[in-house]
Amino acid sequence: MTSTETRSPLHLSSELTCTFLAHFIREEVTKTGFQKVVLGLSGGIDSALAAYLAVKALGPENVHVICMPYKTSNPQSLEHAKLCADALGLDFVVEEITPMADAYFERHPELSAHRRGNVMARQRMIVLFDASAALPALVLGTSNKTELLLGYGTLHGDLASALNPLGDLYKTQVRQLSRHLGVPEPIITKPPSADLFEGQTDEADLGYTYEEVDRLLHVLVDERLTDEQILALGFDAAMLDSVKTRIRRNHFKRKPPILPKVSARTLDKDFHYMRDWGM
Repeated sequence: MTSTETRSPLHLSSELTCTFLAHFIREEVTKTGFQKVVLGLSGGIDSALAAYLAVKALGPENVHVICMPYKTSNPQSLEHAKLCADALGLDFVVEEITPMADAYFERHPELSAHRRGNVMARQRMIVLFDASAALPALVLGTSNKTELLLGYGTLHGDLASALNPLGDLYKTQVRQLSRHLGVPEPIITKPPSADLFEGQTDEADLGYTYEEVDRLLHVLVDERLTDEQILALGFDAAMLDSVKTRIRRNHFKRKPPILPKVSARTLDKDFHYMRDWGM
């Protein structure tokens, strides 16, 4: 660990954070009466860290992973998913989504790359939630805080889960914890990608590196600095405006469905008493 890493406001106590997140998974899964989780293993760092944390929490026998490639997916994604599963001693299941997605694409040839990506993301959730019913198991989320803030995910697609241990970790913190837990280095160092089409990378889509945007998000969201204070730190005004716009426009993805209040006991507003849970 370098002194720079230690001084960074984004730096976490790796051991303490991993222990806490493993406890979170174990507590949230078992209190619902479940013992297992299932997650999509993409070959990327986020799903790899989620799998490592789940194994730490529940043991490999209670963690089920499914790799769900499309015909244009990078073969390296499948290789890295298997590398992660093998390192953890997990059964490696591959569920090809090409026939399912193509049945829809053939009926709608006008779909843009963006819409096709949304279809594939939601198709993968059909596979995972069906597996969750069959096992039974809870679906474990793999979206990090950077993605959630910027809306870099598909509603009812990769953003869907029963619980998400990565949801309060910035991407740079995901990398830190992944190294601590021993996620294979090729998974940590490759350019992050949703693997929706050839050559696609997250950072090219975002227009910034994760290190750059995480530093900005931290002072904007966690430290609640004003625009003037943020600009005084040397951040670019256009970048600040772009990031704030993305956060505002994608807030709907971070909220559960909004219910209108008609009765005295509205589920998303009033159904929060301990007695409602039999306590």
